[in-house]
Amino acid sequence: MSGLKAYNYEGMGQILHEQNRYNQAIRVGDRIECSGQGGWDPKTGTIDREINAQIDQAFANVDLNLRDAGGKGWSQVFRVTTYHVPLNSEAHEAVVRNFKKWMPDHGPVWTEVGVARLGHDDMRFEIEVSAYDPK
Repeated sequence: MSGLKAYNYEGMGQILHEQNRYNQAIRVGDRIECSGQGGWDPKTGTIDREINAQIDQAFANVDLNLRDAGGKGWSQVFRVTTYHVPLNSEAHEAVVRNFKKWMPDHGPVWTEVGVARLGHDDMRFEIEVSAYDPK
């Protein structure tokens, strides 16, 4: 598409693009739209089965993804959607803990959704964000 620039960070970002034909982020004017980030290790693709570790890693992957697309990371995030298998108090609290860590000075709009399955058998959490990055 003309006028849009796609990004795929080194390691899993590039691997997922090659395997599945989707991008990790696309810049649309002053916005960076990010594909759902799971709790995979960005270099190896390994997914920790423990939900807190998955959520923590997914938040780190969002930061990596935004910076790879030329942004400044979580400080620019204004919209978040989280997907949970299952949606429970432990997962909810882990997301809130990460909001406080990664966005200490602001809060986004947030939609939290429980789903039956995500893109990989071991995934129990996925997060997608939009960020405002004026150039």
